[in-house]
Amino acid sequence: MMASVSDKELDAMTSESGAPAREGGVPARRSRVAEAPTPIPHDPFPYRAPLAPAVPTRPVLDSAGELLRALAAPVRIAIVLQLRESPRCVHELVDTLGVTQPLVSQHLRILKSAGVVRGERTGREVIYELVDDHLARIVVDAVAHAEEG
Repeated sequence: MMASVSDKELDAMTSESGAPAREGGVPARRSRVAEAPTPIPHDPFPYRAPLAPAVPTRPVLDSAGELLRALAAPVRIAIVLQLRESPRCVHELVDTLGVTQPLVSQHLRILKSAGVVRGERTGREVIYELVDDHLARIVVDAVAHAEEG
């Protein structure tokens, strides 16, 4: 014969949460399985400083400094801007820039030693051109910045 359980007795055996009660009416603990943490869809530290870029090696920094020093004279900036348009010989640069031939030659020598320009001899003249457009873009940006301010 099965004993029937009254509602009071049933309430005493279970807690409000539905967990079986231990002796004395105290709810039994449920074993909890560790749940995987929910991924956070946003940055939990939105105000932290951005990571600093890696510092290049000393030889790279030295080389970049030499290139910038080679561009540090107004006449050399003007030469780079002219050579950006097309390759030129010394007398064309003299005529366009309105400076003396020895001065243009001196500045071209500095630009050539820094790897900014190269010269190709054709007969008695040397035609100068930019090695690449990277430095021309730096010069154009510097000139545009100076015109803004």
